[in-house]
Amino acid sequence: MTDNRDKVLAALREAPQFSDVQQVDSITRLGGMTNLVYRVEFGGTSVIVRIPGEGTEDYIDRAVEDHNARAAARAGVSPEVLFARPETGLMISRTVPDIETMTPALFQSRKGAPARAGNALAKLHGSGETFRFRFELFSMIDDYLKVLATKDVDLPDGYHDVVAAAAPVKKALANADLPLAPCHCDPLCENFLDDGNSMWIVDWEYSGMNDPLWDVGDLSIEAGLNEAQDRELMEAYFGRTPTAAETGRMVIYKAMCDLLWTLWGLIQHADDNPAEDFWAYATERFARCKALMQDPAFAGHVAAVEKG
Repeated sequence: MTDNRDKVLAALREAPQFSDVQQVDSITRLGGMTNLVYRVEFGGTSVIVRIPGEGTEDYIDRAVEDHNARAAARAGVSPEVLFARPETGLMISRTVPDIETMTPALFQSRKGAPARAGNALAKLHGSGETFRFRFELFSMIDDYLKVLATKDVDLPDGYHDVVAAAAPVKKALANADLPLAPCHCDPLCENFLDDGNSMWIVDWEYSGMNDPLWDVGDLSIEAGLNEAQDRELMEAYFGRTPTAAETGRMVIYKAMCDLLWTLWGLIQHADDNPAEDFWAYATERFARCKALMQDPAFAGHVAAVEKG
């Protein structure tokens, strides 16, 4: 961690309350696909320092993120933001103690994890907080395509055909009386922190007002949940058995999140993000989207949403 020690300390000292910190006990690099994230411990204090990745300003509004992260903290599902500088993307937040950063494998193996995630999402969505930004799926697809048009990268074969095939989905969602709630909108497993009793949610870069079942469907895909785990997640979320229309929206969003994040992955690939093989990430997501949309049951879920 010595390579970035000076950079992390300089970032920490930008916060007025930490401006005179000279020595720290430890600096630990944490996960992060697009940003540099560190846990810094000093004098009995532990904080998370997030330094934004290069190029993220092209598609992330840091002022919106700051507002929404603070609202999520008020909702009781996210750690307190101690300092943020939206013009640069720096954010410092309080560390949540005694947690396990979730992964798909941990969602599979930790008993009750889908239910705890469902409870956390329900708490966020029912908080009454208002997020800035309206997360609108098909507008974001158009926006990402515009970003990609400026970069040297090809779309996977058939991408525009699948977008066209999603027209009935777009129509069904547009005609439905969908609720809007403060949503995370990017519920990667690693954005959930589990203490065994409840889950915390972090990283609000893509958050906004959205149909809350986007978060539920997206998390199911990210965690690779099976049918029984989907049921556990949904029943904990609703506190009851979901309706056919609610299940339909969740399944639709499983496919649509893959359609959207395919483009996000291509942007990372074009930007030479070294965090992982983003071409493989994008093509895998696109293949999964196509498979789900071609499943004979998919049209029934769209019909259930249309029926309401």
